[in-house]
Amino acid sequence: MKNGNYLIVDSKVLPDIFEKVIETKRLLNTNEVSGISEATSIVGISRSTYYKYCNHIFKLSENNIGTKATLSLNLKHKSGVLSHILDTIAEYNGNILTITQDTPVNSNAKVTLKFNISSLTVAFHELIEILNKIEDINNLSILIIE
Repeated sequence: MKNGNYLIVDSKVLPDIFEKVIETKRLLNTNEVSGISEATSIVGISRSTYYKYCNHIFKLSENNIGTKATLSLNLKHKSGVLSHILDTIAEYNGNILTITQDTPVNSNAKVTLKFNISSLTVAFHELIEILNKIEDINNLSILIIE
């Protein structure tokens, strides 16, 4: 993501692997499966393929393309971690719309953030790079940009 070269491409011209990664993400996000192994087995891809592409492929909504982003984060359950993430997003003029946090399990908490990105003072990919540098984020995935 260093250069932030994004393309919008009709999925009809892409290998089906990309659609399978999107479907795996959907299964995980909707809790229809117990984990990545089950989700990848259902869609017919390997876990390594999923991990290779999961942070680089996401589905665009048809309405208001480019104004809102939804991220899924797996955080260490430590005081101030979520606050630090929210402060970072606000620092670059992102406006939080919704926060969903699951009860922490095994010292990890799953958080979903939806925020307005239309007024960001940095490129979206730069904000993702900044967030990825936060030590207590175990995993960050872009679920959707709409």
